[in-house]
Amino acid sequence: MSDTSETTELDEGYDQANEAVRHRVDEREDATVHGVHDDHPGDHWSDLKFVYLALALALVTALEVALSYMVDDLGPVFLPALIILMLVKFFAVVSYFMHLKFDNRLFSLMFYMGLLLAVGVYTATLLTFKFFD
Repeated sequence: MSDTSETTELDEGYDQANEAVRHRVDEREDATVHGVHDDHPGDHWSDLKFVYLALALALVTALEVALSYMVDDLGPVFLPALIILMLVKFFAVVSYFMHLKFDNRLFSLMFYMGLLLAVGVYTATLLTFKFFD
């Protein structure tokens, strides 16, 4: 036989959680209707700042392309320079265009761990093929 008291406790907890969410949504709707926005006041950028960031990223990309034509001239500095420029672009895109700068730190950590994994795999692949010798 099944224990109905356990099911009732679960249903009550579920109802309480739903009520809390409903209350929070109602508060947000009230704030929006009255023109009050309490999430990250003053943190978000204007459209013009995003355009400036896009132009800066375009310049970094142009620099990366220019560096790719100077492989022989740069020698051992080439790969670290490209990785540093890649990191700059990654952090800018993730932080501002994906709005992770304004979100929970856990989301940022997940992206940064992905970046660390990607750079690690890339470096391991280069070491496997004796790129640095």
